Amino acid sequence: MIAETGHYALILALGVAIVQMVLPVIGTRVNDPRLAAVSVPAAQAQFVLICIAFGALTVAYVTSDFSVLNVWQNSHSAKPMLYKISAVWGNHEGSMVLWVLILALFGAAVATFGSNLPRQLQANVLAVQGSIAVAFLLFIIMTSNPFLRVSPAPFDGQGLNPVLQDPALAFHPPFLYAGYVGFSMAFSFAVAALIDGRIDAAWARWVRPWTLVAWMCLTLGIAMGSWWAYYELGWGGFWFWDPVENASFMPWLAGTALLHSALVMEKRDALKVWTILLAIITFSLSLMGTFLVRSGVLTSVHAFAVDPTRGVFILGIMAIFIGGSFALFAWRAPLLSKGGLFAPISREGSLVLNNLLLTVACAAVFVGTLYPLALEAVTGEKISVGAPFFNLTFVPLIVPLLIAVPFGPLLAWKRGDLLAAAQRLMVAAIVALAAMIIVLALHQNGPWLAPLGIGLGLWLIVGAGTEIATRSKLFDASLGESWRRARNLPRAAYGSALAHAGLGVMVIGLVATTAWRSERIEALAPGATVDIAGYELTFEGVKEGLGPNYKELAGIFRVTRDGQPVTTLIPSKRAYSVEKSATTEAGIHNSWRGDLYLVLGDPLKDGGYTVRVYFNPMVRLIWLGALFMFFGGMVSLSDRRLRVGAPKRAKQKTKPAMAAGK
Repeated sequence: MIAETGHYALILALGVAIVQMVLPVIGTRVNDPRLAAVSVPAAQAQFVLICIAFGALTVAYVTSDFSVLNVWQNSHSAKPMLYKISAVWGNHEGSMVLWVLILALFGAAVATFGSNLPRQLQANVLAVQGSIAVAFLLFIIMTSNPFLRVSPAPFDGQGLNPVLQDPALAFHPPFLYAGYVGFSMAFSFAVAALIDGRIDAAWARWVRPWTLVAWMCLTLGIAMGSWWAYYELGWGGFWFWDPVENASFMPWLAGTALLHSALVMEKRDALKVWTILLAIITFSLSLMGTFLVRSGVLTSVHAFAVDPTRGVFILGIMAIFIGGSFALFAWRAPLLSKGGLFAPISREGSLVLNNLLLTVACAAVFVGTLYPLALEAVTGEKISVGAPFFNLTFVPLIVPLLIAVPFGPLLAWKRGDLLAAAQRLMVAAIVALAAMIIVLALHQNGPWLAPLGIGLGLWLIVGAGTEIATRSKLFDASLGESWRRARNLPRAAYGSALAHAGLGVMVIGLVATTAWRSERIEALAPGATVDIAGYELTFEGVKEGLGPNYKELAGIFRVTRDGQPVTTLIPSKRAYSVEKSATTEAGIHNSWRGDLYLVLGDPLKDGGYTVRVYFNPMVRLIWLGALFMFFGGMVSLSDRRLRVGAPKRAKQKTKPAMAAGK
């Protein structure tokens, strides 16, 4: 009965979502507050029902109920409990239930904490959220039902793809979906504003927290996926420009632009129409990512589904929501009031430059990702667009953005002084220039652009510190006064500085590991040694092992440096008997210099093994920078001015004289 309960809960959730989609719109049109108010309990009820469905599917996995087809196809009784739970969303059907669960969570949050919103705006926002829920609940029930039974029930399951049986993959999809789906809130607010024909600073104040939450989750989700690919897939890289990787990166770029655009709108009542458009584009890119993963047009470790029926259904959803929202935008945007004016050299101007570069960079990734797919669909010709294309198109757009980032917070609103901002950033410029000279002296044989990249990273880090120092008047006032100012700075200022510094840390990691990576591929017999980056690795042989649901062949490598023992690395090859597939587990030693990365290859006829050894300098700064960016978002979100909700308007009190005169 657990599976049937989950199935019925999904059907009931669909019915509630239809009510949430229809009645509030009717209520706002006929000015009936009772109908409009239905949106709040409907959104909350929908969340409860989808929680029941998701809980039922989780129970089926935890108890290994192989009478449920989805459980039989993606689980096994010998699988560790963590991977039984993560298998709930490690497949197409279960991941879609998680998708709508997160969608309902955001809707319920607006319903519960949105009491300060204008009633008409709240009703329209929840109605749009309900329409998205209707589309995807129909998709699940009609094409991707996770509660189908199989009879007779098999004795055991087929297991989960071994590369997905990893702790990082247990948490990567939920964060990624929270980012994807979280942008639906900005989309719903944008469509609601277009329906109302009105947009103001209070609208931007409401959009920013939801966009920030989605951006934070997507940042962490992408970083966790990159980290998993680095250590699990055995190729030693962190980003492959895979189309599905790009599908998550594009909404991140657009969402970053949206965050900054909404800031201008809230503070200066400017960029109104552009912010609405960005909100629509960001969620549209999220929908496109859902289509790429689930349509069958791609073959990737990230891809879930290969059924063209599902792809056509999602394509229809995209046509309705993307096409409909752009048509509504074309119709209603000219009616929206224009924003305030500002000089090109101002904080608003710097954020416009930020938006311009981010959206053009996003367009470059969009073309590089979709052009090969479109060409194959039209002509049947297959081409590959990889790192060289993106390096030549994306990087030249991002470098000016990185240079401009520290200037923005130091410019005044409406009209700024570029020379004064440059003077404040003199220390950052000196540190960046000194770092470039030192790196160039240490690496006289190139690559020649690497010192510029290291300098840019330090420019961002020191520039972020300069912002806080300037606002607290460090060195321009007494220490007591500076400390008082620093304590009174809004948390959003610290969050922004931390995120910008995290971007700098990430840039340093990206540049260092890309420019100075070392690689050796050797055939080693037991007792043989290979040298790389000052390390000596001695192959001491192999040993067999047995895991919870796999057999393992592990190599033993003793690592020394200058004759002193450092560590022992044990890379392995695992064979999963149930899934009838194998994985490669890298041996990794990390230090402040970088990662020593070792992969055990195929056996040779003479008893030796092929071994691949990499040294990736400062590679962990990539993920450390992403963590700084995530925590910067958390600090900003804790700012009382960014807490979910707009301040309630104070009720006007009746004056005593007026009361007496009545």
